[in-house]
Amino acid sequence: MENQHIIVRVATPDDIHYSKTITDEMEASAKARGTGIAKRSPSYVELKMQEGKAVIAVTDNGDWVGFCYIEAWGHGKFVANSGLIVNPAFRGHGVAKAIKKKIFELSREKYPESKIFGLTTGLAVMKINSELGYEPVTYSELTDDEEFWKGCRSCINFDILTSKQRKNCLCTAMLYDPAEKLKEAEERAMADAKAKMEAPVNQLSVTPEGQIHQEKKRRGFKGNIKLYDRWLRFKRFVLLNSKKEGGATGTRKKFFLF
Repeated sequence: MENQHIIVRVATPDDIHYSKTITDEMEASAKARGTGIAKRSPSYVELKMQEGKAVIAVTDNGDWVGFCYIEAWGHGKFVANSGLIVNPAFRGHGVAKAIKKKIFELSREKYPESKIFGLTTGLAVMKINSELGYEPVTYSELTDDEEFWKGCRSCINFDILTSKQRKNCLCTAMLYDPAEKLKEAEERAMADAKAKMEAPVNQLSVTPEGQIHQEKKRRGFKGNIKLYDRWLRFKRFVLLNSKKEGGATGTRKKFFLF
């Protein structure tokens, strides 16, 4: 891969000629690891490219480098970034991390209110997920969509999954919950605002001897804190409901703040 520039972008129908190479490498990689779920056909990968629900990495010379795609489950309540694969010749150079970041951004763009989850046995993928904001969760917090769990049948650990009543397996479940992240952001903003409001304010005064003296005084903004809290709650309501109420029809509601 010497002196080759790698491009990570959203896949398009023009990329379907890579589909057989991608699925062959998915299968080979799963066999090498001894694990792997949801074996996919070239036609399935091509569909994801046509839908704009995949990310591909290629060199500026047109060599295939890596791939990942989005799947929606439970009527869009959950999405998974699946099928992450990197060409062996390009591994160890941060390609997987770049693809994961791009597919995460694409998932947030296409499914802003959906929970994003993944199952993995790879420590490297767990680390990347953690940096993106995923958190380890129990299997009960994932989708109950039967079609998703059927995809585990091609994994050699499927018997373990079924013996555990689908409550546990060798894979680690990780989840990104946008509503929870928004709540955490609000709480941090409130804490920061409160800290700033309660921080001592330096005031300068001059003593009879002509010396400058600093006095520290605490300011109270209880009323402002309540107003700030109302604003954050209102903003959260707008963010979580704008797509639901206006996105389907293409209309947007206007809000005026006084």
